[in-house]
Amino acid sequence: MPEGDSVFRAAAQLHAALAGQKLISSDFRVPRFATLKLAGWTVTEVVPRGKHLLMRLEGPAREGATGPAEPDRLTIHSHLKMEGTWQVYPPGGRWRKPGFTARCVLRTATADAVGFSLGILEVVRTSEEDAVVGHLGPDLLGPDWDVDEAERRILASPDVPIGVALLDQRNLAGIGNIYRCEACFLSGVHPAAPVSAVPDLKAMITDAKVLLEANLGPGRRTTVLNRRGAVVGRSSGLPGYWVYRREHQACLKCRTPVRHGVLAKGTGTEERDIYFCPVCQPMPDPA
Repeated sequence: MPEGDSVFRAAAQLHAALAGQKLISSDFRVPRFATLKLAGWTVTEVVPRGKHLLMRLEGPAREGATGPAEPDRLTIHSHLKMEGTWQVYPPGGRWRKPGFTARCVLRTATADAVGFSLGILEVVRTSEEDAVVGHLGPDLLGPDWDVDEAERRILASPDVPIGVALLDQRNLAGIGNIYRCEACFLSGVHPAAPVSAVPDLKAMITDAKVLLEANLGPGRRTTVLNRRGAVVGRSSGLPGYWVYRREHQACLKCRTPVRHGVLAKGTGTEERDIYFCPVCQPMPDPA
């Protein structure tokens, strides 16, 4: 599943291509919005909110009984889920993905934006955005970031495994499976350990934010940073991750083989893979 850094980059690309542009045509390939046509609407901005994308539009000018009326404003809300992606092409450019996977096609005079395999696609009034993203916690990459509030929300459920709490977007928005595994490793905490067992929760959250911010630029994602927070994994010959998807490979700190497990069984949430070093991140006491 794309994580907060991927969505941030996608929003930046869409904003650069579409902001200030008037739509020539729109094609929503989902039943609920199949008849919605937004030709003549102007894209004002595209912003990320955790793992969600919000594309805000302003309608054509309207005349009211006493003169010009406030224009209508809509938001195209999408979530990439596991396989979704937005791609930008020159007008009429050949798509790199099969046409049957396209869920939204937006055309301007300068670019075509196509959303493929989107997990969520809906259109809401901009004034009602809170109905779709208002439940989210502070965004690690957003202007609303508040580490104290994120910490407070996580600590409210001390018995929940920290690996589950970090993925709960109601606590903090933007962390996915990669960053939860890597942040737990950097803190020396097993993902299955309860929140109450984390010695420095704020430091763990801050590590996740640093990792996300380090991957906002071009190039492959990596979480192997130096003490100053600079990327070293891309050019040093080191693996891109400390533990994620490195099962049976040597831990970069102690050389113990990294292990793989599954977390969330019995917690009421979806099961997800976890990766950890059994020496650097000892299993929590079953008691």
